This record gives sequence, structure tokens and C-alpha cells, in this order.
Amino acid sequence: MTYQVLARKWRPRTFSTLVGQEHVVRALTHALETGRLHHAYLFTGTRGVGKTTLARILAKSLNCEVAVSPTPCGQCSSCREIDAGRFVDLIEVDAATNTRVDEMRLLLENANYAPTRGRYKVYVIDEVHMLSTSAFNAMLKTLEEPPEHIKFILATTDPQKIPVTVLSRCLQFNLKKMPAPHIVQHLGRILEAEAVSFDPAALRHIAKAAEGSMRDALSLLDQAIAHGAGEVRDEGVRVMLGTIGDEHLIAILDALIAQDGARLLAEADAMDARAASFDAALRDLGVLLHRVALAQIAPDALDAEERQQLAPYAAAMDAEYIQLAYQIATQGAADLAYAPDERTGFSMALLRLFAFRPESAALPGAQPRPAPAPRSAALQAPAPPTLAVPLPPPASTAPAVEPVVTLPPEPVAAQFADIEVATPVAPVAVPEPADMADAAAASSVASPGQNWENILSGLKLGAMALQLARHSELLAMGADGCRLRLAAEHKHLAAGAAEEKLAAALSAYFGRPVRLQFEFGATSAPTVAQKLSAEQLRRRDRAIADMRQDEFVLALQDQLDATLHEGSVKPL
Repeated sequence: MTYQVLARKWRPRTFSTLVGQEHVVRALTHALETGRLHHAYLFTGTRGVGKTTLARILAKSLNCEVAVSPTPCGQCSSCREIDAGRFVDLIEVDAATNTRVDEMRLLLENANYAPTRGRYKVYVIDEVHMLSTSAFNAMLKTLEEPPEHIKFILATTDPQKIPVTVLSRCLQFNLKKMPAPHIVQHLGRILEAEAVSFDPAALRHIAKAAEGSMRDALSLLDQAIAHGAGEVRDEGVRVMLGTIGDEHLIAILDALIAQDGARLLAEADAMDARAASFDAALRDLGVLLHRVALAQIAPDALDAEERQQLAPYAAAMDAEYIQLAYQIATQGAADLAYAPDERTGFSMALLRLFAFRPESAALPGAQPRPAPAPRSAALQAPAPPTLAVPLPPPASTAPAVEPVVTLPPEPVAAQFADIEVATPVAPVAVPEPADMADAAAASSVASPGQNWENILSGLKLGAMALQLARHSELLAMGADGCRLRLAAEHKHLAAGAAEEKLAAALSAYFGRPVRLQFEFGATSAPTVAQKLSAEQLRRRDRAIADMRQDEFVLALQDQLDATLHEGSVKPL
């Protein structure tokens, strides 16, 4: 007896056995039950999602000898002939090979004749977008007002190429890709009926490789049964598909958390020995990082088993680093085409994951990077942080270079020894640490804003935390914590992890825990961000003034009638 492939043997015969297209089944079922039958239907969707299967089930429901209903008997001669593909009143046309207008005209001429056996003559036109413009125009009138005994069912994978005049004459149903859990369940039922032993993990690999196509999944299942000599095992399916196991990806995350570069490269060697697809490996790594991010932010989006598996990684990895790692993985997959070879490109992506990690968001358990050895004794003493304070511009209208005064750094205690910061209620005096009193007495302190600038120059902050600090105004610094004022329009900066990172940086700077307290309202003095913005505008105005007086620019304006586009001028 000739073997019949699983995709044909297990093709659904009724609406109840169709998997994954409940929204289309519901609409067609109600239409058949109420008798509200349209004359033309259009099924769209990717390959293998059930377009032709739905067309045949609908034709069977219309021509069943028992009655027109969503549950055809499947026993009458019409149902059996439709299942066998030899029903005379079911005409299936492949538009990819019958694209010309003459073939469409011949088809429409035969449509005028009454059906031979059934109630309706059903025309199923597959890949209808392949028809020529003339063929579409020839069928428009018949498609809009066909004889009562005619039903058109059009199917396509590319509805964008179908003229809008045809779309407006059809009921359009968009068939979705099959969800992976539905594919796994369906394949499991088939294997149980076929008495084939299998591993559930192997079916998940097949469902993932099918990319939403049930027909592709069944074809891969046929291949897996042959590859496994009558069994479907996880290891055999992974070898057949050339995919990597989750254990390799988990091992990569373990090596990143431990900051073990040797283990990262060892995993790359192990995957290369198995001839794994490095492109698929990077994409799968991106998917895994996405799942870890979900475990951090929305754990309910994962099932219980996956949530339990990824919980340690969600706790051990910083949210910002996960975003960076995801970007490196996806970009690494795109860059494989430009790498000397896939092995090199994959290893380089892993090395980027190892090297490019935020200093302010180091992974827990990671060892700090060793500082490079200085080349001379002079390099062992780091240069003290300085504060550049621009003087006000001179009264003259001519552009001039503003002098810059560099202030020497002051001891931390001296910066806050005698500060009194104005608040809306009363002045607040910043207490002086006892052990720094001598240094404070020997130093003169300027405005609180200037001291805040000095502090920021010595902090290591990420982007969001730095923005929060620059938009804040120092109100008081004491043993109980640090009080800052933030304008209401920048209130969003104090949300999330930025506040925690700023507090951690201040604690490291002062050598003691610092707790932040925010007040929201208008600042009484310009913030660091406002000063930087004002300085940038002054530099831009000076650059524009210099450009206006530049001899070369004046010559271009005079000789070529050129115009200076001031919006494009940027200071160096």
C-alpha cells in the first residue's frame, strides 16, 4: 500500500477538526446556520495555515446531500468525492499557471451552466494574486453578480497585489499563523494516533521551525520520524534541524553573569563542533533575553515552568544590561553576513556581550575589571577633577573669547562645611562632618549650585541618572541624607532606577550611605543642565558671529550669492 504523507492523511475534514482559525470557523458556521451565504470569499494568510482546507470544507458544507450545514455528514457521495478531490462541481484553479485573460473568460463561460451533481458550483482559485490585470477585469462583473448556483472562493498569500475592485466584492478572512502551542498539541495527537513514541521537547522544536505553518510542521514531522527510525526524539530533531539546545543558551547567560570569557568561547566551540547555525543561535539568544526581560517586568506573561527557570537570571541581570545584550545579539545576527565567517562573527558577538557592559550596572557576582598598569609613576596619581566656570561676556558687541577660570578641587567636607541653602520655608544649614572640620575651616565655599557641580564632576553616572542629577538643585546635604529639588516637568526623571543609581554613586563618593529626598517645584537657581544649555547657546551664537565675519564665507556670499544657513552651524 502506498504511503500517504501526514499533511494529506490528517488534513481536516470538518470545521471542528480545524486548528487555530477559530475566528474564521465561527463566522462561516454562523453564515451556514442562518443561510446568509455570500457569493465570494477571500482567504488570505501565509503558507500552510488552512486556506485550501477551509475552501474544501465550505464546499462540502454547501453540497452535502443531507443539508446545507456547518457539519457535513462526510458519508454521502458528494462528501466522499470532495474529500477524494474528484467532485465534478468543485473546480480548483491554480492562478499561478492560468494567469491569462483567455483562460479566465473560458472559466466564466462555463460558470453559466448549472451544477452537474451538487447544489452549487464552487470555484476555488488559489494564488489569485497571480492573475493578470486583464484577467481580473474580465471576472469583475461575474464576481459581483454571479448566477445563484455559483460560489467563488479565492485564496492568496499576498492580498496586497489584488485590485481593490476585487477586494470590495468579496468577504475577506485573514487566517492567522498557527500558535506554537496549538501545533505541538496537534502533532502530539497525530503521533499518538500513529503509535509513534516522541519527546514533547522535540515537538516544540518542530513547531518553532514551522513558523506558524501547520503543513510545514507536518512535513518536518514526517522527516523527523524517518530520521529517528520511527521515533521522534529531542536530540535527533535538534540534529536534523541544525538547532541548538536551550542548555547552550543558558550556559552563555551563566558565563556572562560569572564574567567568564573562557566559558563563552568554549560554548562557541561546542556549537561549532555540532555544526549549529550561528545565525539561529544569535536569534534564539535574543528570544531568550526577551523572555528574561519579561520575567523581570511582566512575569505573568510566562508560564509557570518558564517563569521558574528564568527567575534566577531575571534577578541576577540588570534590566539595562539585558536591553544592551538584546541589541548586541540581534545586531550580531544581522552582521554575520559581513563577518569573515559565521564562527568569527558569532564569537565577536559573544565578546561584545562580555566587554560592553555598563559600569553603573555591573552584573551581580561579576569581578571588577582590573585597572591597566601605569607606564610611569606619574600616572599612578589620578588628576583631580576640575570645574570650568565661564565668566560673563564683556559689554562690547564684538565677539570675543570668554576666559575660563579653573577652580582647584575642594575636600568633600569643605564643600559642605558652611552651606546654607534657601528653601521655600527657611534656610537649611548643612551639617559639617566632625572629622573634616579642619579642612572645612581652611577652605572657602561658593554657592550651593557650584558645589553640586563639583560633586557631579566626580561621579560616575549612566545616562538617566546623570540627567536626573543635572536637572536637580541641591537644597541640603546632611547626615540624614541629601535633599534635592526637581522641576515638575522633569519629575519623570526621578522614576525607575535612575534615583537608585544616583544615591549609590553619592554613597560611594562620600563613603557613607546617602538617602535622597526630592521636592518638586521651580528651582531657585539655574541647574547644571540649564547652565550647560546656556553655554551651548552662547558657543553657537559665537560660532555664527564668527561665520558671518569669515572672509571665505563673505566671498562666497558676494560671488555666488550664497546664503548662510545658521541652523546648520555647530560650535567645535
